[in-house]
Amino acid sequence: MKAIYKRELKSYFHSMIGYAFIAFLMLFMGIYFTAYNLNMGYPYFAYVLSSTLFIFMVAVPVLTMRSFAEERKSKTDQLLLTAPVSVAGIVLGKFLAMITVFLIPVLLSCIYPLVIHFQGTSYLKVDYVAIFVYFLIGCVYIAIGMFLSSLTESQIIAAVSTFATLLVLNLWSGLIGFLPDSTFGSWLKNMLGKLEFHSLLSNLINNSLLDISGVVLCISLVFLFVFLTIQTIQKRRWS
Repeated sequence: MKAIYKRELKSYFHSMIGYAFIAFLMLFMGIYFTAYNLNMGYPYFAYVLSSTLFIFMVAVPVLTMRSFAEERKSKTDQLLLTAPVSVAGIVLGKFLAMITVFLIPVLLSCIYPLVIHFQGTSYLKVDYVAIFVYFLIGCVYIAIGMFLSSLTESQIIAAVSTFATLLVLNLWSGLIGFLPDSTFGSWLKNMLGKLEFHSLLSNLINNSLLDISGVVLCISLVFLFVFLTIQTIQKRRWS
């Protein structure tokens, strides 16, 4: 797994995808930070994180589309599958490499709450918990993108399907609003509403409360999609 991780991490920076991903996230964070926290004087950096979640719809597909689709198209996946490493090790190595690339802008964003603190009123605990939640949501999206990439040999299809899935998740609250207001409809709204990731950050901003069930859900979804990716690759290995 370690060899796969190093290989993938190097490839992201040799192909400039890693630099482009980091620059893209930091650019939009900087724009929203300037607008919300510096110009408008909002004391919460969590506002910036909540407002920039939509960026994942573009950034994550670019990061994940090549993870397995490129290997499958170039037939190098056969070399991986015959290498002395488990399928789980291959998947985890690739996933951890993508998480590492994503972690760089997340760590850089930790500077912003300190800037707010030195300018006046700040809520450092809320902001740093929000950064942690932001990271978890990104991990969920990356796991979804990696799984979709494992289903096809086309990077374009992988990117478009990931974009479409993340678009649905970003519009989730509006979509479940179309459900009827019956007893069953209300119950279904409540259940499906837990997949509305924006509420994790809005609860922090409005109530300074961390939804533990939401955090557990994020972690569970990461494990689920990593597991599904392992099963997909395992099936292809023996087919």
